[in-house]
Amino acid sequence: MLLGMPVIPMLAPKKPLLSFSTLGCPAWSFDKIIQCAVDNGYQGLEIRGILGELNLPKIPMFSPENRASTRRQVADAGLKIINLGSSANMHFIEASKRKTNLDEAKKFIELAQGLNCPFIRVFPNDLPKDQDEAKTIDAMIQSLRELGDFSQGSGVKVLLESHGKVIQSDMLLHIMQSVNHPQVGLVWDFFNMWSITKEAPATVYKSLQKYILHTHIKDANLQESGEEYTLIGQGNAPLKEALHALKKGRYAGYYSFEWEKLWHPEIQDPSIAIPHYAKNFSKFWS
Repeated sequence: MLLGMPVIPMLAPKKPLLSFSTLGCPAWSFDKIIQCAVDNGYQGLEIRGILGELNLPKIPMFSPENRASTRRQVADAGLKIINLGSSANMHFIEASKRKTNLDEAKKFIELAQGLNCPFIRVFPNDLPKDQDEAKTIDAMIQSLRELGDFSQGSGVKVLLESHGKVIQSDMLLHIMQSVNHPQVGLVWDFFNMWSITKEAPATVYKSLQKYILHTHIKDANLQESGEEYTLIGQGNAPLKEALHALKKGRYAGYYSFEWEKLWHPEIQDPSIAIPHYAKNFSKFWS
């Protein structure tokens, strides 16, 4: 039986709650991650791998016997683990692949419960050309319902990220409305959507607001060759529009800096990017 636990506040805070993803500091130890968060005034951490290991349940500090001490270490630093980023994909129709991904997500739910973490992230993630699109979407819906049922009573919610090929607001809205589960919501990565669809963030937020429980924030310059990630405020993404929409909508969750250093080793070092985000965020939020 999974036990209940507190979740994030429902009323919008007077100041933004900031977290960062460990995707941005893949070479840092957990101790260094915590110290950086404390030194730069962060309130939360989003765990997406430690020292290059993305399968969090395999990491010794997250083993069943070590979860309590890890939880205390985070709490003693005045921080909260706000989200665990799994690699589970919801688009598979083939039974064995679907089961493998659902099993991964379920292990993350159990880990999140042990860490007093309210969310895990899953990906939609693809619309394979060899699968009927309607059947693929239905597979996502059924998988999310199964994970929602599994997480019932745990205090952990399963959040689908706007990611991969599922970045149209109407498609995401259809999935969320069809799932219709209190344990399922969204991670809104406005840049993932806007960089492809060019939908205005304010319009997207108005459509999906009910389901958005966590965010990924980044900035970049769009080039013909792809994205060139920048420190916040130095790109051409509609950062202010997205943040103002969240603030106006009384979004009560964390604004999580997703600096994709693991995937893009050429971008700025986390010792520069993570402090810069904390120092400059309020300029754009305000």
